[in-house]
Amino acid sequence: MKTVALTGATGFVGRITLDRLIAAGWHVRALTRRDQHKKAGVSWVHGSLNDTASLNELCKGADAVLHVAGVVNAPDAAGFESGNVIGTAHILAAAQSAGITRFVCVSSLAARHPELSMYGASKATAEALVRTSSLDWTVIRPPGVYGPGDTEMFDMFRIAAKGWALLPPRGRVSVIHVDDLARLLVTLLSADDVSKCVFEADDGTAGGWSHAGFAKAIGAAVGRDVITVHAPAFLLKFAGWADRGFRGAKAKLTPDRANYLAHPDWTINRDAAPAPQLWTPEIATPKGLKDTASWYRAQGWM
Repeated sequence: MKTVALTGATGFVGRITLDRLIAAGWHVRALTRRDQHKKAGVSWVHGSLNDTASLNELCKGADAVLHVAGVVNAPDAAGFESGNVIGTAHILAAAQSAGITRFVCVSSLAARHPELSMYGASKATAEALVRTSSLDWTVIRPPGVYGPGDTEMFDMFRIAAKGWALLPPRGRVSVIHVDDLARLLVTLLSADDVSKCVFEADDGTAGGWSHAGFAKAIGAAVGRDVITVHAPAFLLKFAGWADRGFRGAKAKLTPDRANYLAHPDWTINRDAAPAPQLWTPEIATPKGLKDTASWYRAQGWM
């Protein structure tokens, strides 16, 4: 049985990926800050991306690294730098020290335009560290990830349930269900002909989704006809400052994210998509959104 060192195992994408790894026959050494329940097929390693000793322990005896952990929301550039750049440098060093060569890294579409946000800039820098390393690396840039357990898109469902949606300026986005992404990550760990490749993957919707179309799809998932309102970029950025003022560290629409969202095209590059014989999405977004809405209701969130 092969062993993989997994970062981000307790996060939204990481939790689903952890279960997919176990189902695929991997033994998982998973990084965690807090005590976790025992789980068959998992060896929990206490530590963090800033604790090099714990990362060395995490990588000890592993055959590959799957680096999922990252910071999507921080108050300043230093927060993104610490979580996404320095953390990636540390896990790369630990992998090399342990003699591991296979390294799969989760980045973001935001890395395509580092000039737009501190988040995107940090992801681009982290990618550069991976791509210039001596490891057998593969990078995956997911678009918007949704699914049961997600907190980042929850506000869109909550507001859609009231019958409206405040959207960025008109544009298009790609999305992917968390389980489809997890399945791809597991596939990339041992697939042939994926070395030194940067992949972009989504739900298979040609041309992605318009902002209004995606909002209306969420509305359908919660059983409401949604009225869509496109905010101009300046108003979106103002809303980002307001959300940070009201909700502090729990804000979802931060100034940094508002600047990122105002960009008109966050669809994947089809030329960078995985070959169909390697992976294809299985969860149609309308059904995935409906299942997500059902999960929110079951948890009492809506």
